[in-house]
Amino acid sequence: MQKLKFVLNGKCVEVEVEGCARLIDVIRENLGLTGTKEGCGIGECGACTVIIDGDAVDSCLYPALRAQGKNVTTIEGLAKDGRLSALQQAVLDHHALQCGFCTPGFIMSATALLNKNPKPSREEIKNAIAGNLCRCTGYEQMIEAVLDASGQTEIDNDSA
Repeated sequence: MQKLKFVLNGKCVEVEVEGCARLIDVIRENLGLTGTKEGCGIGECGACTVIIDGDAVDSCLYPALRAQGKNVTTIEGLAKDGRLSALQQAVLDHHALQCGFCTPGFIMSATALLNKNPKPSREEIKNAIAGNLCRCTGYEQMIEAVLDASGQTEIDNDSA
């Protein structure tokens, strides 16, 4: 067992982990945050996406010990003072979810994009969420939600 210390959703955490532990398992099993989902376990579906030091990462492929000293954000870390983030609210407003299994991963990928580029184009949004798979709703509502959260309308985005 090895000691792992990192910042999770703005709070320092310390946990003992096996050397081969994956970050998703530490987040879900050791720290009890179950919003991050495991879909495929091989980095193909994006359901397990978290943000590490600003970048969207598949936590099912990420060795937990590699998170040592890093800043990790999960879906649980986006709402502040009981209020959803602008993107989380836009996802609800645009009905961009059905079963909800893939939704945390989509939101985390799009949040990483918006943190780096507050006014992304439609193409940039598509690229940012390309690693996230949905079997229920498709992708158009999610793209619209990201545009909405960025304060853009379709007309604004087309003229940019």
